[in-house]
Amino acid sequence: MTWRPQYRSSKFRHVFGKPATKESCYDGVPITRSVQDNNFCAVNPRFLAVITECAGGGAFLVLTVNHTGKVDPHHPRVSGHRGNVLDVKWNPFNDYCIASCSEDTTVKVWEIPPHGVLKNITVPWKELQGHSRRVGLIEWHPTANNILFSTAYDYQVMIWNLDCPEQVIKNPVRTISHHTDVVLSMSFNTDGSLFATTCKDRKVRLMEPRSGNILQEANCKTHKAGKVLILGNLKMLLTTGTSRWNDRQMALWDLDDLSVPLLQENLDGSSGVIFPFYDPDTHMLYVAGKGDGNVRYYEISSEKPYLHYLADYRSLLPQKGFGVMPKRGLDVSSCEVFRFYKLVTIKSLIEPLSMIVPRRSESYQEDIYPMTAGNKPALTAEEWLSGIDKGPLLMSLKPGSQVEDSYSEMTKGMGHSLDSRRSQNRPGMLQLAYIQGQLGTKDGNEDGGLRADDRSRTPFSNGEELALCSPPVTENELRLKFHKQQEEIRRLRELLNQRDVRVKQLELEIKNIKNSQSPSSL
Repeated sequence: MTWRPQYRSSKFRHVFGKPATKESCYDGVPITRSVQDNNFCAVNPRFLAVITECAGGGAFLVLTVNHTGKVDPHHPRVSGHRGNVLDVKWNPFNDYCIASCSEDTTVKVWEIPPHGVLKNITVPWKELQGHSRRVGLIEWHPTANNILFSTAYDYQVMIWNLDCPEQVIKNPVRTISHHTDVVLSMSFNTDGSLFATTCKDRKVRLMEPRSGNILQEANCKTHKAGKVLILGNLKMLLTTGTSRWNDRQMALWDLDDLSVPLLQENLDGSSGVIFPFYDPDTHMLYVAGKGDGNVRYYEISSEKPYLHYLADYRSLLPQKGFGVMPKRGLDVSSCEVFRFYKLVTIKSLIEPLSMIVPRRSESYQEDIYPMTAGNKPALTAEEWLSGIDKGPLLMSLKPGSQVEDSYSEMTKGMGHSLDSRRSQNRPGMLQLAYIQGQLGTKDGNEDGGLRADDRSRTPFSNGEELALCSPPVTENELRLKFHKQQEEIRRLRELLNQRDVRVKQLELEIKNIKNSQSPSSL
């Protein structure tokens, strides 16, 4: 039999990594020298947080995402811990709230001012005291608001409810004590009803977080797991670690049966920890090794052979950790489907790395941007603790579609300071306010310049008479009017460009006529 290659049709076959230019990197950042196997970096659409090296306690740096270039060595920091900071995580539902854990056995939650950190912050919003040894890992619940998980070197996982008036919280709502060694990683399923952990005792545990009961336990002698990921709604679980012969290895497990892995794949013989990152919208898996310069990426399917290698991004700069931008912070106009923030310790550099699907069209590509998890919680902390599970509230990444959320939040949540900050600083709301302001000034200027006999005419906007236009009542009407305004602005820009071209043509014709007449006049 002749061998025939098997080709798969995939829209992500040609995804490539595009590193940022030097001007778009963050230079001069004193990245921590800690040997903890964490990412040391957290990103959201507004801020970048990175754990830094400092003397006398622990601190981390918070920069606005647009604060690229050389970073001031005396830039203010968040420095309230008495020991080295080991992990930081942004609240997925509040861009101005970040949690940190430290060697001083505490977890602290901080409020970041809307304009960034302008002076050292030493007083946290909440302080969580309950662990007896250094806290190495924290995770936010994916759908419930203000629920935080922490695990420490006392082998315990604690669940905290931040919706309480106390500034110092000493009693977690649940303590899980099934682990016999240090917990290395945690991962939640889509609605947060299950979470998986890997431990130094080589076991992978699947647990129910509210009750703390172990549902399944995997102990594979040929695979020592280090990091774990629950792969969205695929009902599969991925672990990265080492094989019996100390090769770096990935293993894929059936979420309903952790007795034997579905797939084991050796990567290489290096020694650095493997960090896996999964995008449930595109079903793409990114694998990066600590100390490596490359990032491998795969596509995962629910049928055999499950794992499909796509390509890898290669670089000469070794990475210490990665921050990952949430999907709502990506540049959809350039077909960006994932963005890393790569920590390069040897150069004190943070380099953004974009994964891009090559497309000729510059319009919004709906097939690579399905509805994704938004920045609104599906549950309150009390609802989740009472036993309710809900999937994430989805949002569209199409430009302009976020107006509905920002408008409703602006009208409903003006009382709460953090909610009002969030609604006022969302790009959709700013864009709508800007366009409305521009249209208002344009109409005002035109009206001021009209003659007295023309002022009686009714102005038009988007093809409709303003006097007959009723204000939008529902959110859908507001969104439609916003899209109409965008189309009107786009049409006016095209008209201006055409007139500019016509003006240049007329100037050239006048110049040619003058040149042709000058010799004849002589």
